[in-house]
Amino acid sequence: MPSTLSPISILLLCLAPLPLRTLQADEPPAADTEAALTHFLEHVEPLLREHCHACHSHAAGVMEGGLTLDWRTGWQQGGSRGPAVIPGNPDASLLIQAVRHQHAELRMPEEQLEPSAIATLESWVRSGAPDPRSSAPQPKPIDADWWALRPLKRPEVPPQKSLFPPNPVDAFLQSAWERSGIQPAPPADRRTLIRRLTLELHGLLPTPEDTTAFVNDADPQAFEKLVDRLLASPRYGERWARHWMDVIHFADSHGYEHDVFRPHAWRYRDYLIASLNADIPWGQFIREQLAADVYAPDQPLRQAALGFLGAGTYDHSAAATAPRNFENLDRDDMVVQTFAAFCSTTVGCARCHDHKFDPVSQADYYSLQAVFAGIGKGDIPFDADPAVAAARLRWQQLKTAATQLDSTVLLDPNTQATIAAVLPQQGTTAVWKPAALQTFNSLEGALLQRLEDGSILATGPRPDTDTTTVTFSPDGLTLITALRLDVLPHESLPASGPGRAENGNLHLNEVELKVFAANRNEAQIVAFQRATSDFDQDGWTIANSIDGNAQSAWGIHPREGQQHSAVFEFKAPISVSPGMTLHLVLRQSHGRGHTIGRLRISLTDAPPETAQALPADLQALLDIPADSRTPEQQLQLAARALELRADSELSRLPPPEKLYAAAAVATNERGTIRFDKPREIRVLKRGDVDQPAEVAVPGALSILQQAAGLPARFELQPEHPESARRAALAEWIASPDNPITWRSAANRVWQYHFGRGLCETSSDFGRMGSLPDHPELLDWLACELREYGSIRRLHRSICLSAAWQASAAASEHALQLDPQNRLVARRSRQRLDADAWRDSVLLASGRLDDTMGGPAVAHFSSRPGAQLTPILDYSTVNWDAPGMTRRSIYRVVWRGIPDPLLEQLDFPDLGLPAPLRGQSVSPLQALTLLNNRFVLHHAEHLAQRAVRAGADVETQVASAVACTWQRPPTTAELDHLARLARSHGLPAVARLLLNSAEFLVVD
Repeated sequence: MPSTLSPISILLLCLAPLPLRTLQADEPPAADTEAALTHFLEHVEPLLREHCHACHSHAAGVMEGGLTLDWRTGWQQGGSRGPAVIPGNPDASLLIQAVRHQHAELRMPEEQLEPSAIATLESWVRSGAPDPRSSAPQPKPIDADWWALRPLKRPEVPPQKSLFPPNPVDAFLQSAWERSGIQPAPPADRRTLIRRLTLELHGLLPTPEDTTAFVNDADPQAFEKLVDRLLASPRYGERWARHWMDVIHFADSHGYEHDVFRPHAWRYRDYLIASLNADIPWGQFIREQLAADVYAPDQPLRQAALGFLGAGTYDHSAAATAPRNFENLDRDDMVVQTFAAFCSTTVGCARCHDHKFDPVSQADYYSLQAVFAGIGKGDIPFDADPAVAAARLRWQQLKTAATQLDSTVLLDPNTQATIAAVLPQQGTTAVWKPAALQTFNSLEGALLQRLEDGSILATGPRPDTDTTTVTFSPDGLTLITALRLDVLPHESLPASGPGRAENGNLHLNEVELKVFAANRNEAQIVAFQRATSDFDQDGWTIANSIDGNAQSAWGIHPREGQQHSAVFEFKAPISVSPGMTLHLVLRQSHGRGHTIGRLRISLTDAPPETAQALPADLQALLDIPADSRTPEQQLQLAARALELRADSELSRLPPPEKLYAAAAVATNERGTIRFDKPREIRVLKRGDVDQPAEVAVPGALSILQQAAGLPARFELQPEHPESARRAALAEWIASPDNPITWRSAANRVWQYHFGRGLCETSSDFGRMGSLPDHPELLDWLACELREYGSIRRLHRSICLSAAWQASAAASEHALQLDPQNRLVARRSRQRLDADAWRDSVLLASGRLDDTMGGPAVAHFSSRPGAQLTPILDYSTVNWDAPGMTRRSIYRVVWRGIPDPLLEQLDFPDLGLPAPLRGQSVSPLQALTLLNNRFVLHHAEHLAQRAVRAGADVETQVASAVACTWQRPPTTAELDHLARLARSHGLPAVARLLLNSAEFLVVD
């Protein structure tokens, strides 16, 4: 062989085609070797790129099975099949076997190489496979001296000339203007200012009345007062919540193949609006969205912040077919969303390997995955009523103390009093009298027979569902305070019962008791105070049988084959009269034979507190004389009694509402997701779930330990709750020492005012992103936010600057010197985004409904599709129906089936985060805005509004212009528009105005 380079070049290109620069050896190749390599690149490599089975990761040269060919140690170690080359032995080398196509499962490339190329490789291996590239290159040292990672220090505000009123924003920009020799644009006129400000802060046009009042206001503080008034309006939160929802790709459906609706996602949207209107500190905003259950457990409305964790997509199909990989990717979505939104950092690139450009290691990435290892997406319980939330929290905490045998709580005098109030005293247990049965029947045809002990046994046909009715008299009693239902095992029942399901279980959905007095024709329905049982299946409590919900039920799994008792306490005792009969109706409607197999009914006149059904272990403890109980028995008695009391009190509370989020226990269409503890997360080699490596512990980015002193891994107690991980990450992100957090938020605020951030890539502050145009100004804004926590204060500083108030006019010199307006010496014109355009159309037509909050409104009709994804029709909407003219933020956003109207105005595809919306211009966009039914409908309403302004056409046209352009028309405009109205009608004028550049573009 003339050189060692040509064979190794062919080897690399055969199995992992690489740029030529990676193939260079220590010495220049010989001419014949270089010619062979050139021939290979021209004739063989294109074929390999198309057909080779090599599976590349982001790291060049990494093949399927983990084989790397960038250096000698790579092919020596090999991949999952072992070494690729055995020097001196071509026949034993997997590489040669692969290119020869000796084995069906090992054929590379798919279309076999020319014999000459194979011979070259064989010769190279036979000669000992010489390779001058001895080992893998060493990784570059971590670089903390990147602008976004540098410690955040408040820069000194430059001296400002008297050209403008003092403002730090202008001071920083003015320095840049002077250095570049550019002159700033003059201030915009007042009509432009109020239009610009109202659209930016509210996402709406100003009304003609507000515009006229501001233009004519002689107060020198008029603009400052306008800024304050708009920031104090609830419309402000609605506008800026939409920006954040784009950043975190929040929508009302899952996305993916099974695009399921999330009917309870809207609560997070309402939380955002309320939080922004309250101007809560940014650090609190971060903490609540990651761990509101830790930071605000007693503030129910703040729990809706957890919707942040569930904002992203959910691949229902993958969750069912490939659960391990789905969980990996679902956590990836949470990790990527969190760090892109709060820290402008692209950590997702480290899922398969260390980040190629930024100091984010694969170990860091999986430590972040470990933070979210104990949660899943779905509906979680939510109490909007603070009193209900407080009661539920109290009893849940007491129940936890009981299950953990917490003696400090259980032996507390207050707890003892709580327990004593519900436990029967020794010797005061209720006496139960068997009901005198009269009739009993099964609605679905089961055969019922009375046994000698007075119980009723179901035999014969076993229906899927049933309703059992038992009629009896209260013989021997003058007062009834409670009814007892015993369900009993029997050898004839499946698994001995007491139910008729295959495993012996039963589901009792609803219980109803009616009283028939001898002298009355109508039955009296008995109201139940509460229900208790000796045992409840997890999530299937006896309280479900009297909650009025036919879908909930009492169950006894896994304690089948045993007797169980349920006691139903009446709200008011029943006075027994001669001839009175009682009808008990037991509805069992869940199906699959979950019906009662054997039952017995008893009545009592004892005080209710003595009649409750008690678990057998608790009753056994009560039967022990108090002075004979050991300390351990006393503690166990208190624990079981408190647990019983807590369950009873929790059952009295109204059922919780729902919030779509991510939590340790969440319910979606696949069932209930429950994590008793976080899953073990391992670093995955090349991101492959089938190649787990070392265990990852919760943590964040190691580079900020070096750059800012923040911990790389979180110090948590061994048995810490899942929420502690999220709280630790929230503290890490919200730390005053975290420079990327505060720069990220400040940059986003600037972006939505000027159309681009000071750093143009607002979700990527890394080396593949943009450098900031005015780094000192960005740091000053970030320090302002860090010190005061107020986004509203940041808005005020920006909007009161001369830079923000400048006109869009620019000299030819300024356009040539700064065509992209990076110096911010003028305003850049922007088109209204989809939401602002739609809402402004509603406002101009007099149709805007400013009702806040509540469930999202569907702007479509729907019908079932072939799979879980429905078929949506946006073309048949009745725009006069209730709720259809509410602001766009309250509409249902279906991830995979977009609204055609708003899609044309670049409403983002929220399958991924959308840090900045596009600004496209297309013929289809113009046609849509002229002909969509929404436009036609509201053009009619704008015309009707104009008609109410006056009788003559000129007055009507002027009114329509004022509603859309916030100014009177010129003489020429009035003449043209009036002629259009006379020839084609006023709605035609309205359509023109709603599609005009002056309506669509903000100066």
